[in-house]
Amino acid sequence: MLDDLPIKEGLRARKRRETFRRIADAGLDLFLAKSYQATTLDEIALAAGISRRTFFYYFRSKDDILLAHMNGYVNALRELVLEHSAAGAPFDIACAALKALAASSEPSRAIAIARVMNESEALRARAAFSYQQFELALYEGLCAVCPDEDRSDGLRLVAMTASGVMRLAADAWRQDDGKESLAKYIENGFSSLKAELDAHLIAGRAARQGSQAI
Repeated sequence: MLDDLPIKEGLRARKRRETFRRIADAGLDLFLAKSYQATTLDEIALAAGISRRTFFYYFRSKDDILLAHMNGYVNALRELVLEHSAAGAPFDIACAALKALAASSEPSRAIAIARVMNESEALRARAAFSYQQFELALYEGLCAVCPDEDRSDGLRLVAMTASGVMRLAADAWRQDDGKESLAKYIENGFSSLKAELDAHLIAGRAARQGSQAI
């Protein structure tokens, strides 16, 4: 997903981007092999073929390596919302975009990253921040698809809810050790949400009819 970062650049910028990606990939590989806590900055620098000093030109800490990978997903999600603009209502667009994002990820690597992000309270806080970025990407994409300003608050609510569905789906997927695809968990999450909303509407309609009959 780091390949989703901007690519229109000069030679110097391209080399910097390639070094950035090499460090990020080396760090993630070490996190998955050893655990986040057991990996040192010196090991990341060695694996990436750079000095420790050079590491800090690109990243402030190990945490930023994880965020770099998450940001790649965020950038991709914004584009996927636009690509699935014909899926229907905003909820349907959000669901289609999130399922496509999940389908584009290598399952074993994605679930390993999810486990790394759950290793400590600090990393879980970082993961929570990433979901806020997913929410913003969904909102920006939906606003581009539905530019009516009167719908802005409604689209933000859709983005918030869809991000919540994704978070619950990802947690369940990780806990189940990825026995089904993440896209399937996301689809099931949206189906459950729609079922609850339908039940609420039916109950409300029945209550109104009952009060009118009195």
